[in-house]
Amino acid sequence: MLEIKQGKVIEVLSQRKGLTKIKVKVDNIEKRGISYDDLVGQVEVGDEVILNTTATSLRLGTGGYDFVIYILGKEQELTGAGHIMKLRYTPYQIKTNSVEEQNNPNYKSIKEFKSLNGTPVVVGTLHSMLPAITVAIKENRPETNITYIMTDGAALPLKLSELVYQMQSAGLIDHTITSGHAFGGELEAVNIYSALVAASQINQADIIVITMGPGIVGTGTKYGFSGVEQAEILHAVKSLGGGPIAVPRISFSDSRKRHYGLSHHTRTNLGELSLVKAKIGIPKFNKQKYLEIIKKQLIEFELAAKHQIIYREGEEIISYLDKLDFKVQTMGRNYQQDREYFITAGVAGLLANKELRRG
Repeated sequence: MLEIKQGKVIEVLSQRKGLTKIKVKVDNIEKRGISYDDLVGQVEVGDEVILNTTATSLRLGTGGYDFVIYILGKEQELTGAGHIMKLRYTPYQIKTNSVEEQNNPNYKSIKEFKSLNGTPVVVGTLHSMLPAITVAIKENRPETNITYIMTDGAALPLKLSELVYQMQSAGLIDHTITSGHAFGGELEAVNIYSALVAASQINQADIIVITMGPGIVGTGTKYGFSGVEQAEILHAVKSLGGGPIAVPRISFSDSRKRHYGLSHHTRTNLGELSLVKAKIGIPKFNKQKYLEIIKKQLIEFELAAKHQIIYREGEEIISYLDKLDFKVQTMGRNYQQDREYFITAGVAGLLANKELRRG
């Protein structure tokens, strides 16, 4: 069930395109809220708002924000084209102008699709992999046209991602597509297949990068995490004629045993569930013992037998991240505290560049 409460906006904390952060008073308690302008309109100080307070009451990882459902006294009318619904049959269903719609100007291009023709497609799991992947590409080939596809494996509104906003401002992402029930990209797609088609046909992407948005779901069980989508996406890439590059999740800074070295997410996705052969880049870590641990895990969990493992240097990724003027972190750790994680993600970008040159 939902916990819904009424509050009053007492301060606008920040604004960027499509998203406003506010301070609200609820039951005489000051709280923080997020309002999606495209969904509920522009919120202002003094507005009475209806909020979804479920996650903050449960103390879940939403960043400590409640979400504005409705601004009292500000009704909205439908505007714009499109009729395909996302968040279907919920009180929050929204219409989108999906690329597959017959009235969409890109419909003909989508219908004419034949193949991805070997386009490199980098498939990660965590949203925090994005900066390292893309900066590795752009530092070496600034002219590369990168399309980012955000799946519905975690956060659904693209505008929640401060990271994507910063990366677009820095020129690390050229286009965005939201697939499935995720929404808010420059293009909308019904599923990952049509999102890939749109990236190729409409955006003319040189390289496609796919991860979920912020907020991966994990349970501590083998299959109960939303990052399991990685295997399914690799299947889609291969079936459409793309060049699948899988990003392994590697860390020696995570205190949880199941994520030490090669994360159990990667062992499950790429060692067990993936039915296609992908390229996997493994950095030649400065600490030899780290590399030996990874090599043993690749054999033990059968990744080495199923995929093409490519070892290469990757220390330059850290210097690339040093140049960025925004914060890059994962699970509260920055790229200096979790070097192996970010270097590994960056190496996937380097592999994509190599595949692009070959193509």
